[in-house]
Amino acid sequence: MAEQKQHKIVSADTGKEKKAGTSRPKTAAAHEVRPAREKGNAGGLRAGAVILWILAIVFEALAVLVLFGKIRLTFMPEMYQLIAFIVLDLVCVVIGSQLWKRANHIDPASERNKTKFWLWNNMGLIVAIFAFVPLVVLLLTNKDLDKRTKIVCTVAAIIALLISGAASIDYNPVSQEQLDNAMAVFGDTKVYWAPFGKVYHLDENCQALARSETLTEGTVDQAIEHGRTRLCAFCASSHNVTEVATDDAA
Repeated sequence: MAEQKQHKIVSADTGKEKKAGTSRPKTAAAHEVRPAREKGNAGGLRAGAVILWILAIVFEALAVLVLFGKIRLTFMPEMYQLIAFIVLDLVCVVIGSQLWKRANHIDPASERNKTKFWLWNNMGLIVAIFAFVPLVVLLLTNKDLDKRTKIVCTVAAIIALLISGAASIDYNPVSQEQLDNAMAVFGDTKVYWAPFGKVYHLDENCQALARSETLTEGTVDQAIEHGRTRLCAFCASSHNVTEVATDDAA
């Protein structure tokens, strides 16, 4: 990791240097500020994701066995059995993908290895494809299912594929270089983020946080772990920060 340094910012009003994130507006913040939880363990999160993904493939296999009559549960119609396994498959894929994405924000891949970087940030999507596409193909080509069961289960599997794929994509991927750079610039400086925000802020009274009643306070690596991979453009402009990625970056 790059050597950390204390970043200095220049006030647009006075021209005097101040530490990043230490300025406070004259008006008291109207937010409830909560501390961020301790950083997670990337290895543990990835292990949990892999276990859940394996379970997802197992549920897919069980659905296939039901489809071909290898498993027969007398207390439940075949259509409901298939839908139950599809839902369980979906739950495991989505939760596993969330764990994997969080692990990638704690311990991201380097952009120097383009292949690994792409695979690491799209692993959840790849698993979603493997967990549902074969089942969709088998449902479509099966000639023994009654028409209603075939239509309902095929639609359910396609919807599950779309949901799991969309939920598995990391829309804010981060690289090791990006994390190292942010840590080098800000170090242990406290930053803030809103519950549903996409960026972190240097000031809790930033204009972009005006409607947020609750904020989380933590270090920049904690913000990135929680999916806030870029600095607020307003904060970057007001503090003359140019070394890190902002939310208006191309």
